[in-house]
Amino acid sequence: MTSKIPADYLTQLFGLEGKTAVVIGGTGVLGGAICDALAAAGAYIYVVGRNEEAGKVVTDRWNDRATFYKADATNRDELQSLVADLKANDRKCDILVNGAGTNSATPFMEITDEEWDRIFKVNLTGLRSACQVLGQYMIDSETPGAIINVASLTSIKPLSRVFTYSASKAAVLNLTENLAREFAPQNIRVNAISPGFFPAEQNRKVLTPDRVESIMTHTPMDRFGDPEELAGAILLMAANNAGGFLTGANIVVDGGFNAMTI
Repeated sequence: MTSKIPADYLTQLFGLEGKTAVVIGGTGVLGGAICDALAAAGAYIYVVGRNEEAGKVVTDRWNDRATFYKADATNRDELQSLVADLKANDRKCDILVNGAGTNSATPFMEITDEEWDRIFKVNLTGLRSACQVLGQYMIDSETPGAIINVASLTSIKPLSRVFTYSASKAAVLNLTENLAREFAPQNIRVNAISPGFFPAEQNRKVLTPDRVESIMTHTPMDRFGDPEELAGAILLMAANNAGGFLTGANIVVDGGFNAMTI
């Protein structure tokens, strides 16, 4: 029997040719992997971050399919300048990924106002600003698209030792769900991805031997995740054909951690 599945079926579903993706926090380990997934699917990538050297590592992998743009996610003026750059280069923002984040392992009674404000400013306030500034550009340019917010396991269940991070990421998930309703009339889908334990610079300081043992005990797959393993979920949320009816969702990629109780 001859198959009726088109040869380019997966490309039709997940292909991003002709799309522009803005990845804020694209200079990090997970952000870089997200950039790679989107670029491999055909999108042009704006790698946005503060570290030009780290950004160049990502853009060099994709040559003329990627641009590094130096901006601080917490600086609204710099986000506005990013929009101006997109306009100047005749590019829309079809996909926005908010992946900037920071963490700190501080006992609760020692958390200062400065630390609390700093972590919330990066993890939540910067994300809000990006959704407002880039979201407005998507609305003004009548671009059906996708916003993907990088949440966390801590958005669902608080994790010990990272009180401020957990609180900020819980708020990210709440904001994502609310924005999905707000932006639906503009045909902009808003979803979240919650990575489990993927060793990266921001969590390396909290991955002590006892912590790692505890994590593995609660992870059925008994290992850390590889950043590349975020690709499938990212492409589902980014592609209008594959994920066209997907909004307000949170896809957990954690090796089964969230499924465990005792």
